[in-house]
Amino acid sequence: MFLIAFTRKALLMNTLDVITTFRDFYRDRGHEVVTGSSLLTELGDPVLFTTSGMHPLTPYLEGRPHPLGRRLVNVQRCLRTTDLDEVGDPWHLTVFEMLGTWSLGDYDGQRSLRWGHQLMTDVLGLDPRLLHVTVFGGDEQVPSDQVSVQTWGELGLPVELLGPDDNWWSNGPTGPCGPDTEVFCWTGVGEPVGSPGTDSRWVEIWNHVTMRYRRHEDGSLTPLPQQNVDTGMGLERLVSVLNGTSSVYELDLFEPWVGEVERLFDVDETSGRLLCDHLRSLVVVIGDGVSPSNSGRGYVLRRLVRRVLTTLWVVDPTYTLMDLSSEPIEHTVRRFGLNHDVTEIRRVLVGEEERFQRLVTRGQRLVSKELGYGPLDDDRLRDLHETHGLPRDLVLGLLSQN
Repeated sequence: MFLIAFTRKALLMNTLDVITTFRDFYRDRGHEVVTGSSLLTELGDPVLFTTSGMHPLTPYLEGRPHPLGRRLVNVQRCLRTTDLDEVGDPWHLTVFEMLGTWSLGDYDGQRSLRWGHQLMTDVLGLDPRLLHVTVFGGDEQVPSDQVSVQTWGELGLPVELLGPDDNWWSNGPTGPCGPDTEVFCWTGVGEPVGSPGTDSRWVEIWNHVTMRYRRHEDGSLTPLPQQNVDTGMGLERLVSVLNGTSSVYELDLFEPWVGEVERLFDVDETSGRLLCDHLRSLVVVIGDGVSPSNSGRGYVLRRLVRRVLTTLWVVDPTYTLMDLSSEPIEHTVRRFGLNHDVTEIRRVLVGEEERFQRLVTRGQRLVSKELGYGPLDDDRLRDLHETHGLPRDLVLGLLSQN
C-alpha cells in the first residue's frame, strides 16, 4: 500500500513556520513583501504558467522601477511541466511554492550569499556540514564566478564548478539571465560523500542568480541596465530537509492527499506520489481559473487528469475520481486562497474523467486492431495520436495491455 513505510512524525517546522521566518528575515533587511500572484501569466505572455518567482518581475529586472522599491521578498506558486517525468520521486512536484528575494540594482551577489548562509544555518538550523554548493565555471562568453567561489570558501562550504547547463539561469531562450550558484543539502544516510555533480543524494534547495545579462535571439549577451540578484528556494524541499523527512510527501501540505490516496487506491509508492502531486496540482490549476481544452493551459490540465486516470486504470479500471472526498480539495483551496469552490472543482474532474473514458473505449478497439499487425512502432504510435487523438502514453500505459 502506498507510503505505508513512511513514519509520520510531528514536524519541527511546518510550511507556514518557514514562510514566516523567511519573510521576517528579509523584511528585517529592508525587503518589501510582494504578494504572490496566481499560476496564470499575463495576457500575451508566451509562457502559459508562472514557472518561477522571478517571472512576474521580469520588467523590473530589466530596469523598470518597482513601486515597492529595490529590495523585494515573496512566496510565489509555480507550475513546471518540464519535470513531469520526474514526478513520483521524493522531490519533484508539478505545482510548488517558491521563496524568492530580489535586489533590483541594489546589493550584490556576495551579500546575498552571506545572508542566505546566515538564514540557513543560524536561523533555520541547517547543519553546514550537510551543505555543498555549485558555482558557474565559465564558458566562451562569461568567465567563471570567482566572487561566489571566494565567498563560499570564506563561509566554509565546499564548492564544485559546473558549466552553463547546470549553473546558468534564464527564464527562456531570450531575456534576463546570468550565472548562478546553487545550494545543495545532503539527504543520504551517514556522512556526505561526493558532490552535487556526482551523487543524486545532494538535493538542490536554493539558487542565487546574479541577473546581469540579456540574452538576444542570436545567442549574444549584453549587460542589463542594472545588476540584479534573484534567488529562489523551493518551499517544500526546504521544509523537508529541515525536518529530515525522506520526501516532500511527508509534509503537512500533502497529509490530506496521502490519506485520501491510501484510502481509495491500492498503488505502489511511485504511483501514489504521482497521484498526490497531480490531484493537488489539478485543484490549484482549476482554482486559478483554467478550463479543460485541447490547447494551451487547458491542455495541460487535461493532460494531468489523463495521467492520473491512466495511472489508476492500469491497476484497476474501476477506480474513479468520483470517489474523492471534499477534505483534500478543501485543504488545497484554503491553502492557496483559490476562487473556485469544491463543487466546481469536482465537476471539472468528473467531466474530464467521463470524456477520457469515452476516448479509452474508442481507443481500445483501434489499438486492438493495430496490435493485430504486430508491435506498435514509433510511426504507428504517432499515427494513432495524430489521426485518432490517442496519446502515446495512453496507448503504451493502458490500451496495449487490454
